[in-house]
Amino acid sequence: MRSNYLRRLGNSDLLVSPVGLGCLQFSRGKGISGIMWPSLRREQINDIVKASIEGGINWFDTAELYGWGESEKALSRSLNDLQIPRNEIVIATKWWPLLRTAASLSATIEKRLSALSTPKIDLYQIHNSFSFSSISREMKEMAKLVEQEKIKYIGVSNFSANAMRKAHKELSKYGLTLVSNQVNYSLLKRHIEKNGVLDTAQELGISLIAYSPLGRGLLTGKFHDNPDLINRRSIFRRYYASLNKKKLKKSSPVVEALKSIAHKYQVTPSQIALNWVINVQGEIMVSIPGATKVGQASDNAGTMNFELSVDDLGYLSEVSSSF
Repeated sequence: MRSNYLRRLGNSDLLVSPVGLGCLQFSRGKGISGIMWPSLRREQINDIVKASIEGGINWFDTAELYGWGESEKALSRSLNDLQIPRNEIVIATKWWPLLRTAASLSATIEKRLSALSTPKIDLYQIHNSFSFSSISREMKEMAKLVEQEKIKYIGVSNFSANAMRKAHKELSKYGLTLVSNQVNYSLLKRHIEKNGVLDTAQELGISLIAYSPLGRGLLTGKFHDNPDLINRRSIFRRYYASLNKKKLKKSSPVVEALKSIAHKYQVTPSQIALNWVINVQGEIMVSIPGATKVGQASDNAGTMNFELSVDDLGYLSEVSSSF
């Protein structure tokens, strides 16, 4: 059974591939995210986007925070360079709430639309729950943007179970629903299975979008094979991804399991790790791995060409249960 059929995001009409492309790495040296990854040239970004689309990926997730708009602009330029029709892809981006009020949603929406060169954003998300305004006020502003046809659907990111429930309830007052919650989820980060987020999403019909599905690089196995690679990463990247000997040791059994199963399926450990993410919880889960190289983009997309057996899904869940 192939995994490259489209999945519906929440109670929306957005149909997306199980794997999308996260565009954090398109920050091009700007902002905090730009410090952690190399600044990609326009041609490199074009090649990554092209490989993703050719591999069956039909949606892209970016954010205002990623290079303070640079990622959005880079994605827009690439789609234009490649002459990709707007109606053939889904674009998701996020508003940064920290030290802001909900009024900023309407005040900055034109900048988001301009950066993305689009008349309407398919999925607009609150990047996290830390704001000077309440969730109620934020959802009211989001509903206004839907009414103004600036955005199609509303999502959140890094919201707790209670915050998800609150957002969903507030949107119902306007005849709308919360479509998605973007969460950190991988074989090395399974907290949503225990803190109510997964249960709440299943109850309310909210899709979960898994970011960092490869454990921020740890699940590729490259750092286990060559620990010296850690020292070649910036201190910011090492801190962000918890790249250290302690984490390597703890995650080693998971990586060894990935390598073993990868050999069985004749694919890469990364594809096994990503395949687990998009299949272990069923169609409620989709994922947005990033890429700084064409090979990584193709590898990500290739994950959708097969599906792990129930036994293999279960084995990986067991070996990673401590996470």
